[in-house]
Amino acid sequence: MSIAHYLKAHDKDLGGGFTVRRLLPAAAMQSVGPFIFFDHFGPIDADAAANHDVRPHPHIGLATVTYLYEGAMMHRDSVGSVQRIEPGAVNWMTAGSGIVHSERTPADLLGKPRRSHGLQLWAALPQAHEEVAPSFSHTPAVDIPTVALDGASVRVLIGSAFGRSSPVPTFSETLYLDIALEDCAEVLLTDLPQQAALYVVQGTLLVDGAALAPATMAVLEEGRAAGSSTRLRAVGSVKLVVIGGAPLDGPRYIFWNFVSSSKERLAQAADDWEQQRYAMVPGETEFIPLPKMVAKPLR
Repeated sequence: MSIAHYLKAHDKDLGGGFTVRRLLPAAAMQSVGPFIFFDHFGPIDADAAANHDVRPHPHIGLATVTYLYEGAMMHRDSVGSVQRIEPGAVNWMTAGSGIVHSERTPADLLGKPRRSHGLQLWAALPQAHEEVAPSFSHTPAVDIPTVALDGASVRVLIGSAFGRSSPVPTFSETLYLDIALEDCAEVLLTDLPQQAALYVVQGTLLVDGAALAPATMAVLEEGRAAGSSTRLRAVGSVKLVVIGGAPLDGPRYIFWNFVSSSKERLAQAADDWEQQRYAMVPGETEFIPLPKMVAKPLR
């Protein structure tokens, strides 16, 4: 058996009726490669009056990775980025020493029924890069390498696979694949990173013969022999993602939207947000306050 852990999603209400399925962090597995956070949202059909906007909020020590299957959102951040995010594109925001961003409904979709579906992941930055200057990288869908296989399509969102490499810049070994399989199609995954996991977005998948249901993440065993492979077979039409990379270079601590190898740094980040010391998003006047129901980390 090549699967070490099965992670079941738990629902998390982000407010306004916007509920996500959260897979990472989990009790059995805090992270997979650099990925310490994995949310799957939708498909959500919102009525014309729905407000699922995410007001400005801060991050440190991580990179957010946003990928849409359906819908659109408008990203704005404190380094001046203004970017419409659409299906198939990869948006990598490096928080580093501190960034503030908002994710709102684009103006042309306001007041209309709309549908959204996508994934948002956080990648912890290596300790040497936790305090890099914040930045934002947008890679349009047309620039993402796609590999056509028999009955399958693989989009190399981040990293390298099947002889293709993504242009998305990262700070450590990182893999993120979007795979679509027709009924009964098979794909052989070889030379995966030390830590790797599969997540079924839609359909039922066989992983080396073991069934993997939707909204479930399968974390593969570490220590696989060089050249070993994992066989995927679709039962009906299947959409899935593969994530992974090199293990983190030490423990990470999470408080709200902050990630760091230092608890003291988390406390400082929280205090900086409460005292409004961060650079703000141009044109934004709202913000999400520091949660009061969660105690600050000890200094």
